[in-house]
Amino acid sequence: MWKKVFKNQTWPFIVLGISLAVCYISIDQQTQLLRGELWGIPTLWWYVFAFLSPIIHQLYVLICWRLELHYQAISNRFGKNGFKLFKVGFALLILSRPLLIVLLAISNANTFTINPTLSLALSILFLIPSVYLFYSVVKYFGMDRAFGIDHFQPQHYAKQPLVNQGIFKYTSNGMYYFGFLVLWIPGILLQSQAALLIALFNHLYIWVHYYFTELPDIEEIYGKD
Repeated sequence: MWKKVFKNQTWPFIVLGISLAVCYISIDQQTQLLRGELWGIPTLWWYVFAFLSPIIHQLYVLICWRLELHYQAISNRFGKNGFKLFKVGFALLILSRPLLIVLLAISNANTFTINPTLSLALSILFLIPSVYLFYSVVKYFGMDRAFGIDHFQPQHYAKQPLVNQGIFKYTSNGMYYFGFLVLWIPGILLQSQAALLIALFNHLYIWVHYYFTELPDIEEIYGKD
């Protein structure tokens, strides 16, 4: 069972190990990187929580998607409520990403300097495609499909055409290119080194999820071109 669940996951674990090493070296060499605290909790711990959030989220998605796609394990256990329960876990974990980055940015605010006007302009520039992506997902793609309902109903969704409206008219990977831009905004606005580093990790690590989890599953469900 677990062989199929963790198929193609060697590189993700290698990338994760490299990311851990880079983060450790960054902290060791930049003493100001983790300056500050929030609610009496040092920035270091907010940094750890924010770093663990995408790892736990993507591991959760990997295990649930693969168990359902190959063995219908969730549906067999919970029936029609299986996908609903999965969505609750998914939603909580994906929302933890921006929430923890915001808290980290507050804890670590003003650890670098940028012109306030430039900071605001960059934030707006990053926000616009993120909002357009969310609009496109809701209107054209569908939230259930974004959660991965095709893993729960592969026979049905294998027959569905690719979405090419909204932002998906310009790229099939809008969620990865633009959706995660919003995570950069807290670090930019509050001028937090640690928040920017975690935003970078989130943005790079989601591509690891795409290439080694989602893309192989897409080929499994929809077939190779």
